[in-house]
Amino acid sequence: MPKVIRIKKGLDIKLKGKPEKIIIQTDPSEFYAVKPPDFPGLSPLPKLSVEVGSEVKTGSPLFFDKKRPDILFTSPVSGKVMAVNRGERRRILEVVIESDNKNEAVTFQKGDPKTMNREAIVNNLMKSGVWPFIRQRPFHIIADPDDDPRAIFISGFDTAPLAPDLDFILNGEETSFQTGINALLQLTSGKIRIGVNAVFPTANVFANTEGVELHQFRGPHPAGNVGVQINHIDPVKKGEQVWTVNAQDVIVIGKLFEKGVFNPTRLVALTGSEVINPRYYRTKLGASVKPMLKDNVKEGNNRYISGNVLTGSKISKEGFIGFYDSQVTVIPEGDFYEFLGWALPGLKKFSASRTFFSFLLPNKRYTLHTNLQGGRRPFVLTGQYEKVLPMDIYPMQLLKAILVEDIDLMENLGIYEVAEEDFALCEYVCASKTEVQSILRSGFELMQKELG
Repeated sequence: MPKVIRIKKGLDIKLKGKPEKIIIQTDPSEFYAVKPPDFPGLSPLPKLSVEVGSEVKTGSPLFFDKKRPDILFTSPVSGKVMAVNRGERRRILEVVIESDNKNEAVTFQKGDPKTMNREAIVNNLMKSGVWPFIRQRPFHIIADPDDDPRAIFISGFDTAPLAPDLDFILNGEETSFQTGINALLQLTSGKIRIGVNAVFPTANVFANTEGVELHQFRGPHPAGNVGVQINHIDPVKKGEQVWTVNAQDVIVIGKLFEKGVFNPTRLVALTGSEVINPRYYRTKLGASVKPMLKDNVKEGNNRYISGNVLTGSKISKEGFIGFYDSQVTVIPEGDFYEFLGWALPGLKKFSASRTFFSFLLPNKRYTLHTNLQGGRRPFVLTGQYEKVLPMDIYPMQLLKAILVEDIDLMENLGIYEVAEEDFALCEYVCASKTEVQSILRSGFELMQKELG
C-alpha cells in the first residue's frame, strides 16, 4: 500500500444539504449552454463557428480560441442555437442551444487508444471538443497539446463543502475510465498519478485501473484538491508543466474512443440547505438547472451556485451547469443583517476561529448565507491564510507580490504551483474580505502576458 500523506492544515466547512446517494433521471432540459468564462485564459471574444438560428449536432463546433484555433468547443446536444449572450465590451458569456431531443451526433474516430499514436489521439480530442477537459499547471488553463507534460494528475476524491462522492459517481464506469486513462497515457512521457482518500477503502475504479500510480491522502479540505496533491507528491517548478483532469471527465474521454461520439452525460449533485431533497441527477454538461430545481427548493431569496460555495459561479435559477462542475449548490442569499450579531453566543453559526461557542459541537451542520459578516478593510497580516493552506507557500506574500506586479518575486513564491481553488479557503477566512481568488487570476494573466 502507498504511504498515507497526512494533511494537517485546512478547514472542513460543515454545511447542511449533503446529497443522498440516490440517482434521479431528470427531465431533459430544454436549453443548454457553453460558457466561455468557464475557460480561464480563453480570449474574451472567441471566434464563433455558428450564429443564432444555426442547426447543430452533439459535437458540432460552437466557437474556438483565436490563439489556438485547433481547440474547439462543441455543443453538448443537438438542436438550434437560440442565443449568444454578451456582457461588457461584447464579451461572450453564453452560447445557448435549444435541444431537439433527437441526440444526433457528429461521429469521430473510434478505437483502442493503445493502438493509436499520440497525434491521432490529440486530433480526436480537439475536434470533438473534449480537449478542454485537460488543464495544465501552471496557471490552471487549458493545456497546450504541443507540450509533453511531466505527469498527469487526477484527484479521486473531493473535500469541498457538500462535494459529490466520486466513488459513487464513478461506480460502474470502470471500463470507460480505463479507456480514458489509456488515452491519457499516450499524451505524456511521465506517469499518471491519482490521489485517493485514505479514510475509506480505495474504490475499484481506482484500485483496478492499470497504468496509474495511486497516492493516499488524509485530512481536511483542501486535501482533495489536485493542486495540494501535486504540491505534496512532486511540486511544479519553473519551466515544468503537469496536466490535470477531473475524474468524471476521464469517462468522457474514454467514451469518445469507445463510441466515437462526444458524450457529455454526467452525474451532478444537487446540494445545499435550501434544497428539499439533495440528491444526484443524471443530466448533461451545460444543462439548465431548472428541471432539477423544480419543486425541490425552499421558498425564499436563494443563491444558486454552479459548483461549491467556495469556488462556484453564481447563476440564476434557470442558469446552466458549468463546464467543469459536478455540483449545484443552493444556499440563502445574504440580504439581512443582525444587530450585534458578533456579540451573541452563536450556537447556530459556524466559525473558523472559534469566535462562537458552536466550536463545542464539532459534528453540527450549519445553514450559512452569503453575507460577508463585516466590511472590507485594509489587507493586513493575520496568520489565518497559513492555517488553511497546506502547501509550502507563503500565501500573503504571494498575493502582495501580485498586487505590486513583481514577476521575479511571484515566481520565487510559488505562483506556478497554485490555482484559485487552492486559495479559496484563504478567501473564506480573510478578515479583510479580500477577493483572493480574483487577485490570483490577475497574477496568472500577468505572468502569461510577460512570458508570452
